[in-house]
Amino acid sequence: MRAVGAVGSLFVVFGVLLVTCDSFAPYEGWALITLKEAIYEDPNMALSNWNALDADPCDWSGVSCSAARDHVLKINISNSGLKGFLTPDLGHLTYLQELILHNNNLIGTIPKEIGMLKNLKVLDLGMNQLSGTIPPEMGNLTNLIRINLESNGLTGMMPQELGNLKYLEELLLDRNKLQGNVPAESSINFTSNVQGMYASNATSSGLCRLSQLKVADFSFNFLVGGIPKCLEYLPSVNFQGNCLQNKDAKQRSGAQCGASPPGKSHSGGGPKNHSAKDKAKRERTSRPGWLLALEIVTGTMVGTLFLIALLTGLQRCNSKPSIIIPWKKSASEKDHISVYVDSDALKDVMRFSRQELEVACEDFSNIIGSSPDSLVYKGTIKGGPEIAVISLCIKEEHWTGYLELYFQREVADLARLNHDNTGRLLGYCKESTPFTRMLVFEYASNGTLYEHLHYGEGCQLSWTRRMKIVLGIARGLKYLHELDPPFTISELNSSAVYLTEDFYPKLVDFESWKTILARSEKHSGSIDSQGSICVLANSLEGRHEDIQGNIYAFGVLLLEIVSGRPPYCKDKGSLVNWAKEYLELPEVMSYVVDPELKHFQYEDLKAVCEVVNLCLNPDTTKRPLMQEISSMLETRIDTSFSAELKSSSLAWAELALSS
Repeated sequence: MRAVGAVGSLFVVFGVLLVTCDSFAPYEGWALITLKEAIYEDPNMALSNWNALDADPCDWSGVSCSAARDHVLKINISNSGLKGFLTPDLGHLTYLQELILHNNNLIGTIPKEIGMLKNLKVLDLGMNQLSGTIPPEMGNLTNLIRINLESNGLTGMMPQELGNLKYLEELLLDRNKLQGNVPAESSINFTSNVQGMYASNATSSGLCRLSQLKVADFSFNFLVGGIPKCLEYLPSVNFQGNCLQNKDAKQRSGAQCGASPPGKSHSGGGPKNHSAKDKAKRERTSRPGWLLALEIVTGTMVGTLFLIALLTGLQRCNSKPSIIIPWKKSASEKDHISVYVDSDALKDVMRFSRQELEVACEDFSNIIGSSPDSLVYKGTIKGGPEIAVISLCIKEEHWTGYLELYFQREVADLARLNHDNTGRLLGYCKESTPFTRMLVFEYASNGTLYEHLHYGEGCQLSWTRRMKIVLGIARGLKYLHELDPPFTISELNSSAVYLTEDFYPKLVDFESWKTILARSEKHSGSIDSQGSICVLANSLEGRHEDIQGNIYAFGVLLLEIVSGRPPYCKDKGSLVNWAKEYLELPEVMSYVVDPELKHFQYEDLKAVCEVVNLCLNPDTTKRPLMQEISSMLETRIDTSFSAELKSSSLAWAELALSS
């Protein structure tokens, strides 16, 4: 039935595309609309006038067309804060000469279909968050003059195919995570000419073939080997921050380079490529006869339908033009946009089966938490640790290709966290029947800090214990913010801090689901696989990715820990507003302290209040980074045994319990 539906959809698409004789190329309009659909955050409204009902995209912001207004020649949308993906449909913009999306927040991979843009001269995707490898198909863009992919998260080796770009003058690949050798080889010695470029002949390969190359930057990657002779005319700083055997430019330390793979010649005829080709060949030859026959019949049907649509379109070319927009897609087609998913993104993350988690969580009956977006189950892996399983509430029909790609990115982002004060992601679950998307974390058995502050017994959190929690949270945030790229907690508050049996804090980002759900635009409620109704908010906040937002939230959290008051309540209002009058006056500073606490250290309180003032500074440029904050707290807060004896009459009991 799916095959028949696909053929039917194809007939509709071709029929609609050819039903008018509008001058603008229909596939190009379609490509622009799919690009907009893949952008899920547009804070500066850069794409606000990209309207599918407008038959002339040449008037859209950032789009430039040919003189006849029939083809897109340039897309330039830079410094706009766009968050989203690059779609394979960009390959339909075959007349495009410049694609400039510099300094946005694009994620996902560079689609291989970009290699179809044979007229492209400028490709600028620098300063985004793109991941995955540089597609070898980029070598098909033989008219390219400038490539800028700097400051992304690109991995793997530079493809040899870049040597096909005979007109390339500028190549910026710095500040990525590229590995292996610089693909440049020659059997002769190169000499620089008066323009600073090198001579080349047919014996060269890779980048040594680029006779027009004037500017290239490979710095701050994980490249190994030596600097090719043909590139020695470049400044040595353009190779710094790698793992190269070069003394002129400062390289990474041995510890940093230890994780990078050994250098390999990135040749198109390498064993890896051969094995992939052999595998594809085996798959083709092993297909059963009935499947081959079905493919032939389907192909014949598609060809016939295409001819019918073509004849119908030609017959109508002399009639009155239709008002149907030739490249507007239906709502049902929107959810089936193809996405270039990075198959290697989760290769190092453990994948659990739904059945395995169902057994561990007692048939998903052991619910320990819920929100409008998700359910949290507690379980125990057979022969393994206790776990917390977060299940996303969404229907399969609302799950698009972009959501899947974003889910992969979130799992990969969480999996790289490895610190004593961050919750460890053990793995994920992804199944189609029934539809399932889950995250599996290590379980912190003592609940959340919020529960202990506002629903537990006050005596459980002595002053010294609270200070230890403060220091633990600060260490965790310092670690997260110093990662490359930095990681921030979506909603940093006491509910995001889980405690172990000995009250050791662990930061867990369960709210990352909200960003994924924000892409579900068609419903206000859904039912998960267990029948629980999960009503989604009308507007869902995106994940906070700014460090300063976390620092402000940390200041509020410090106040909550010291005072025992929630950040906001109806009868008492905002915690920050209430505390302002006490924070800077030594004589009344003690009024901030939780009345449940009979003992506290004034020097500790003074240090905490000083940090709170810094974190809550309205001027974000004057807020310190977590490295400075953590250092201030570590050096001024005393959590030693003697301090514990002074601050709590229950110290001996706590000591006995923890021993």
